[in-house]
Amino acid sequence: MSFLDVLNSIVPTALFFSAPLIFTALGGVLSERSGVINIGLEGLMVMGAFVSVVFNLTFAETFGNLTPWLSVIVAMIVASIFSLLHAVASVSFRADQVVSGVAINFLALGIGLFLTKQWYDRGQTAMVTKPFYSKNIPILSDIPIIGNMFFKGAYATSYLAILLAIIVWFVLFKTSFGLRLRAVGEHPMAADTNGINVTRMRYIAVILSGALGGLGGSVYALTIAMDFSHATISGQGFMSLAAVIFGKWHPLGAMGAAIFFGFAQSLSVIGSSLPLLKNVPQVYLLIAPYVLTILALAGFIGRAESPKALGSPYVKGSR
Repeated sequence: MSFLDVLNSIVPTALFFSAPLIFTALGGVLSERSGVINIGLEGLMVMGAFVSVVFNLTFAETFGNLTPWLSVIVAMIVASIFSLLHAVASVSFRADQVVSGVAINFLALGIGLFLTKQWYDRGQTAMVTKPFYSKNIPILSDIPIIGNMFFKGAYATSYLAILLAIIVWFVLFKTSFGLRLRAVGEHPMAADTNGINVTRMRYIAVILSGALGGLGGSVYALTIAMDFSHATISGQGFMSLAAVIFGKWHPLGAMGAAIFFGFAQSLSVIGSSLPLLKNVPQVYLLIAPYVLTILALAGFIGRAESPKALGSPYVKGSR
Protein backbone atom coordinates (compact mmCIF):
# COMPACT_ATOMS: atom_id res chain seq x y z
CA MET A 1 0.00 0.00 0.00
CA SER A 2 1.49 3.34 -1.09
CA PHE A 3 1.59 6.45 1.08
CA LEU A 4 -1.13 8.00 -1.08
CA ASP A 5 -3.35 4.96 -0.55
CA VAL A 6 -2.83 5.29 3.19
CA LEU A 7 -3.90 8.95 3.07
CA ASN A 8 -6.94 8.07 0.96
CA SER A 9 -7.97 5.65 3.72
CA ILE A 10 -7.20 7.88 6.70
CA VAL A 11 -8.37 11.37 5.70
CA PRO A 12 -12.05 10.68 4.81
CA THR A 13 -12.51 8.43 7.85
CA ALA A 14 -10.87 10.94 10.19
CA LEU A 15 -13.13 13.74 8.93
CA PHE A 16 -16.13 11.44 9.26
CA PHE A 17 -15.41 10.67 12.94
CA SER A 18 -14.31 14.21 13.81
CA ALA A 19 -17.49 16.03 12.68
CA PRO A 20 -19.54 15.28 15.85
CA LEU A 21 -16.54 16.21 18.00
CA ILE A 22 -16.08 19.51 16.18
CA PHE A 23 -19.72 20.52 16.65
CA THR A 24 -19.68 19.69 20.35
CA ALA A 25 -16.26 21.24 20.97
CA LEU A 26 -17.43 24.52 19.42
CA GLY A 27 -20.29 24.53 21.92
CA GLY A 28 -17.78 23.98 24.70
CA VAL A 29 -15.66 26.88 23.45
CA LEU A 30 -18.62 29.27 23.52
CA SER A 31 -19.72 28.20 27.00
CA GLU A 32 -16.27 28.30 28.55
CA ARG A 33 -15.31 31.54 26.83
CA SER A 34 -18.22 33.08 28.73
CA GLY A 35 -16.86 31.73 32.01
CA VAL A 36 -19.11 28.67 32.46
CA ILE A 37 -17.43 25.26 32.66
CA ASN A 38 -19.45 22.72 30.69
CA ILE A 39 -18.65 19.20 31.79
CA GLY A 40 -22.13 18.32 30.54
CA LEU A 41 -21.14 18.11 26.87
CA GLU A 42 -21.44 14.33 27.05
CA GLY A 43 -25.00 14.60 28.33
CA LEU A 44 -25.91 17.15 25.65
CA MET A 45 -24.63 14.76 23.00
CA VAL A 46 -26.66 11.94 24.54
CA MET A 47 -29.79 14.08 24.46
CA GLY A 48 -29.15 15.09 20.84
CA ALA A 49 -28.56 11.47 19.81
CA PHE A 50 -31.71 10.25 21.56
CA VAL A 51 -34.00 12.96 20.16
CA SER A 52 -32.66 12.67 16.60
CA VAL A 53 -33.04 8.89 16.51
CA VAL A 54 -36.58 8.96 17.92
CA PHE A 55 -37.62 11.73 15.51
CA ASN A 56 -36.02 9.88 12.61
CA LEU A 57 -37.81 6.62 13.40
CA THR A 58 -41.14 8.37 13.95
CA PHE A 59 -41.23 10.66 10.91
CA ALA A 60 -39.07 8.90 8.29
CA GLU A 61 -42.05 8.08 6.08
CA THR A 62 -43.55 11.55 6.52
CA PHE A 63 -40.56 13.69 5.58
CA GLY A 64 -38.53 11.31 3.40
CA ASN A 65 -35.04 12.54 2.55
CA LEU A 66 -35.49 15.67 4.69
CA THR A 67 -35.78 13.51 7.81
CA PRO A 68 -32.10 13.51 8.91
CA TRP A 69 -31.85 17.31 8.59
CA LEU A 70 -35.10 17.85 10.47
CA SER A 71 -33.92 15.34 13.10
CA VAL A 72 -30.80 17.42 13.62
CA ILE A 73 -32.78 20.64 14.00
CA VAL A 74 -35.17 19.12 16.54
CA ALA A 75 -32.23 17.64 18.47
CA MET A 76 -30.58 21.07 18.61
CA ILE A 77 -33.76 22.68 19.96
CA VAL A 78 -34.34 20.04 22.63
CA ALA A 79 -30.68 19.96 23.72
CA SER A 80 -30.57 23.77 23.97
CA ILE A 81 -33.65 23.67 26.22
CA PHE A 82 -32.06 20.87 28.24
CA SER A 83 -28.89 22.97 28.68
CA LEU A 84 -31.00 25.58 30.46
CA LEU A 85 -30.80 23.31 33.52
CA HIS A 86 -27.05 23.84 33.57
CA ALA A 87 -27.44 27.57 32.96
CA VAL A 88 -29.95 28.02 35.78
CA ALA A 89 -27.85 26.01 38.23
CA SER A 90 -24.50 27.54 37.29
CA VAL A 91 -25.40 31.15 36.50
CA SER A 92 -28.53 31.97 38.47
CA PHE A 93 -28.06 29.72 41.52
CA ARG A 94 -24.25 29.91 41.35
CA ALA A 95 -23.91 26.17 41.96
CA ASP A 96 -20.64 24.35 41.41
CA GLN A 97 -20.35 24.20 37.62
CA VAL A 98 -18.51 20.88 37.54
CA VAL A 99 -21.13 19.18 39.72
CA SER A 100 -23.92 20.68 37.61
CA GLY A 101 -22.31 19.39 34.43
CA VAL A 102 -21.88 15.89 35.86
CA ALA A 103 -25.55 15.92 36.87
CA ILE A 104 -26.48 16.86 33.29
CA ASN A 105 -24.55 13.83 32.03
CA PHE A 106 -26.33 11.40 34.35
CA LEU A 107 -29.74 12.99 33.83
CA ALA A 108 -29.54 12.91 30.03
CA LEU A 109 -28.55 9.26 29.91
CA GLY A 110 -31.20 8.34 32.47
CA ILE A 111 -33.96 10.12 30.58
CA GLY A 112 -32.87 8.64 27.26
CA LEU A 113 -32.72 5.06 28.51
CA PHE A 114 -35.96 5.35 30.49
CA LEU A 115 -37.94 6.67 27.53
CA THR A 116 -36.33 4.16 25.18
CA LYS A 117 -37.49 1.28 27.36
CA GLN A 118 -40.94 2.84 27.69
CA TRP A 119 -41.43 3.43 23.98
CA TYR A 120 -39.56 0.50 22.43
CA ASP A 121 -39.84 -2.15 25.20
CA ARG A 122 -36.12 -2.77 25.18
CA GLY A 123 -32.82 -1.08 25.96
CA GLN A 124 -32.20 0.30 22.49
CA THR A 125 -34.10 1.65 19.53
CA ALA A 126 -34.37 0.16 16.07
CA MET A 127 -31.89 1.25 13.39
CA VAL A 128 -32.76 4.53 11.72
CA THR A 129 -34.07 4.28 8.17
CA LYS A 130 -33.07 7.77 7.02
CA PRO A 131 -29.47 8.43 8.11
CA PHE A 132 -26.96 10.71 6.43
CA TYR A 133 -25.28 9.11 3.43
CA SER A 134 -21.88 9.78 1.90
CA LYS A 135 -21.82 11.34 -1.55
CA ASN A 136 -19.33 12.30 -4.22
CA ILE A 137 -19.08 16.05 -4.66
CA PRO A 138 -19.49 16.86 -8.38
CA ILE A 139 -16.43 18.23 -10.17
CA LEU A 140 -14.34 18.42 -6.97
CA SER A 141 -14.25 14.62 -6.64
CA ASP A 142 -12.59 14.43 -10.08
CA ILE A 143 -9.59 16.53 -9.03
CA PRO A 144 -6.43 14.39 -9.07
CA ILE A 145 -5.13 13.22 -5.68
CA ILE A 146 -7.18 15.51 -3.39
CA GLY A 147 -10.44 14.58 -5.10
CA ASN A 148 -10.31 11.00 -3.81
CA MET A 149 -9.02 12.18 -0.46
CA PHE A 150 -11.48 14.93 0.41
CA PHE A 151 -14.44 14.91 -1.95
CA LYS A 152 -15.25 11.29 -2.86
CA GLY A 153 -17.59 9.44 -0.50
CA ALA A 154 -17.79 12.54 1.70
CA TYR A 155 -20.41 13.41 4.30
CA ALA A 156 -22.00 16.85 4.18
CA THR A 157 -21.78 16.97 7.97
CA SER A 158 -17.97 16.90 7.85
CA TYR A 159 -17.78 20.05 5.76
CA LEU A 160 -20.59 21.69 7.70
CA ALA A 161 -18.51 21.18 10.86
CA ILE A 162 -15.46 22.85 9.33
CA LEU A 163 -17.56 25.72 7.98
CA LEU A 164 -19.22 26.21 11.36
CA ALA A 165 -15.81 26.35 13.08
CA ILE A 166 -14.84 29.23 10.79
CA ILE A 167 -18.16 30.97 11.47
CA VAL A 168 -17.75 30.62 15.25
CA TRP A 169 -14.20 31.99 14.98
CA PHE A 170 -15.48 35.00 13.03
CA VAL A 171 -18.32 35.65 15.48
CA LEU A 172 -16.09 35.24 18.52
CA PHE A 173 -13.22 37.43 17.35
CA LYS A 174 -14.64 39.77 14.71
CA THR A 175 -18.03 40.85 16.08
CA SER A 176 -19.24 42.92 19.03
CA PHE A 177 -21.21 39.93 20.30
CA GLY A 178 -18.02 37.86 20.44
CA LEU A 179 -16.19 40.67 22.23
CA ARG A 180 -18.92 40.84 24.88
CA LEU A 181 -18.90 37.07 25.27
CA ARG A 182 -15.15 36.98 25.79
CA ALA A 183 -15.31 39.95 28.15
CA VAL A 184 -17.68 38.23 30.58
CA GLY A 185 -15.37 35.23 30.61
CA GLU A 186 -12.24 37.27 31.28
CA HIS A 187 -13.43 40.03 33.61
CA PRO A 188 -17.17 39.98 34.29
CA MET A 189 -17.05 42.97 36.65
CA ALA A 190 -15.42 45.16 34.00
CA ALA A 191 -17.94 43.93 31.45
CA ASP A 192 -20.80 44.70 33.83
CA THR A 193 -19.41 48.17 34.45
CA ASN A 194 -19.48 48.78 30.69
CA GLY A 195 -23.15 47.86 30.45
CA ILE A 196 -22.86 44.21 29.42
CA ASN A 197 -25.43 41.94 31.02
CA VAL A 198 -23.18 39.16 32.32
CA THR A 199 -26.05 36.81 33.22
CA ARG A 200 -27.70 37.14 29.83
CA MET A 201 -24.45 36.58 27.93
CA ARG A 202 -23.67 33.47 29.95
CA TYR A 203 -27.17 32.12 29.43
CA ILE A 204 -26.84 32.65 25.67
CA ALA A 205 -23.45 30.92 25.62
CA VAL A 206 -24.69 27.88 27.56
CA ILE A 207 -27.80 27.59 25.37
CA LEU A 208 -25.64 27.77 22.24
CA SER A 209 -23.39 25.07 23.67
CA GLY A 210 -26.51 22.97 24.21
CA ALA A 211 -27.59 23.44 20.60
CA LEU A 212 -24.14 22.55 19.28
CA GLY A 213 -23.81 19.61 21.67
CA GLY A 214 -27.18 18.34 20.46
CA LEU A 215 -26.00 18.82 16.90
CA GLY A 216 -22.87 16.79 17.60
CA GLY A 217 -24.83 13.99 19.25
CA SER A 218 -27.41 13.85 16.47
CA VAL A 219 -24.75 13.76 13.75
CA TYR A 220 -22.95 10.97 15.58
CA ALA A 221 -26.18 8.99 15.89
CA LEU A 222 -27.22 9.48 12.26
CA THR A 223 -23.83 8.83 10.66
CA ILE A 224 -22.01 6.39 12.94
CA ALA A 225 -24.22 4.70 15.56
CA MET A 226 -27.50 4.53 13.58
CA ASP A 227 -29.53 3.83 16.74
CA PHE A 228 -29.73 4.87 20.39
CA SER A 229 -28.67 2.81 23.41
CA HIS A 230 -26.61 3.25 26.57
CA ALA A 231 -23.44 2.96 24.49
CA THR A 232 -24.31 5.26 21.59
CA ILE A 233 -22.37 8.15 23.09
CA SER A 234 -19.46 6.65 24.99
CA GLY A 235 -16.90 9.31 25.80
CA GLN A 236 -17.27 11.52 22.72
CA GLY A 237 -18.48 14.43 24.87
CA PHE A 238 -15.39 14.19 27.04
CA MET A 239 -13.20 14.02 23.95
CA SER A 240 -14.88 17.22 22.78
CA LEU A 241 -14.16 18.84 26.13
CA ALA A 242 -10.56 17.71 25.80
CA ALA A 243 -10.49 19.27 22.32
CA VAL A 244 -11.62 22.58 23.85
CA ILE A 245 -8.69 22.53 26.27
CA PHE A 246 -6.21 21.08 23.77
CA GLY A 247 -7.28 23.78 21.30
CA LYS A 248 -6.77 26.48 23.97
CA TRP A 249 -10.38 27.65 23.93
CA HIS A 250 -10.06 28.77 20.32
CA PRO A 251 -12.63 27.59 17.71
CA LEU A 252 -10.04 26.69 15.09
CA GLY A 253 -7.75 25.13 17.68
CA ALA A 254 -10.67 23.05 18.97
CA MET A 255 -11.45 21.99 15.40
CA GLY A 256 -7.86 20.86 14.87
CA ALA A 257 -7.86 18.93 18.15
CA ALA A 258 -11.21 17.33 17.26
CA ILE A 259 -9.82 16.21 13.91
CA PHE A 260 -6.85 14.70 15.75
CA PHE A 261 -9.18 12.79 18.09
CA GLY A 262 -11.33 11.82 15.10
CA PHE A 263 -8.23 10.38 13.48
CA ALA A 264 -7.57 8.38 16.65
CA GLN A 265 -11.13 7.02 16.54
CA SER A 266 -10.75 6.10 12.89
CA LEU A 267 -7.81 3.84 13.71
CA SER A 268 -10.17 1.31 15.27
CA VAL A 269 -11.93 1.02 11.91
CA ILE A 270 -9.14 1.22 9.35
CA GLY A 271 -6.11 0.30 11.48
CA SER A 272 -6.14 -3.36 10.41
CA SER A 273 -5.81 -2.31 6.77
CA LEU A 274 -2.75 -0.13 7.35
CA PRO A 275 0.68 -1.79 6.97
CA LEU A 276 2.11 -0.32 10.18
CA LEU A 277 -0.90 -1.26 12.32
CA LYS A 278 -2.18 -4.51 10.82
CA ASN A 279 -0.44 -6.62 13.49
CA VAL A 280 -1.57 -4.45 16.40
CA PRO A 281 -4.30 -6.16 18.50
CA GLN A 282 -7.73 -4.66 17.91
CA VAL A 283 -8.20 -3.82 21.58
CA TYR A 284 -5.28 -1.38 21.45
CA LEU A 285 -6.79 0.40 18.46
CA LEU A 286 -10.13 0.64 20.30
CA ILE A 287 -8.57 2.33 23.33
CA ALA A 288 -6.28 4.57 21.25
CA PRO A 289 -8.67 7.60 21.21
CA TYR A 290 -8.95 7.62 25.00
CA VAL A 291 -5.23 7.14 25.57
CA LEU A 292 -4.38 9.92 23.13
CA THR A 293 -6.94 12.16 24.84
CA ILE A 294 -5.25 11.63 28.20
CA LEU A 295 -1.78 12.15 26.76
CA ALA A 296 -2.86 15.32 24.97
CA LEU A 297 -4.32 16.80 28.14
CA ALA A 298 -1.36 15.71 30.26
CA GLY A 299 1.00 17.39 27.83
CA PHE A 300 -0.89 20.60 27.17
CA ILE A 301 -3.22 21.44 30.03
CA GLY A 302 -0.42 23.05 32.03
CA ARG A 303 0.40 25.38 29.15
CA ALA A 304 -3.16 26.15 28.10
CA GLU A 305 -4.40 29.42 29.58
CA SER A 306 -8.13 29.30 30.24
CA PRO A 307 -10.44 32.35 30.42
CA LYS A 308 -9.63 34.08 33.71
CA ALA A 309 -13.18 33.94 35.11
CA LEU A 310 -13.82 30.35 34.02
CA GLY A 311 -15.75 28.53 36.73
CA SER A 312 -16.30 31.65 38.84
CA PRO A 313 -19.94 32.63 39.45
CA TYR A 314 -20.49 36.36 39.14
CA VAL A 315 -22.22 38.30 41.86
CA LYS A 316 -23.08 41.84 40.79
CA GLY A 317 -20.99 44.35 42.65
CA SER A 318 -18.34 41.82 43.72
CA ARG A 319 -14.73 41.85 42.63
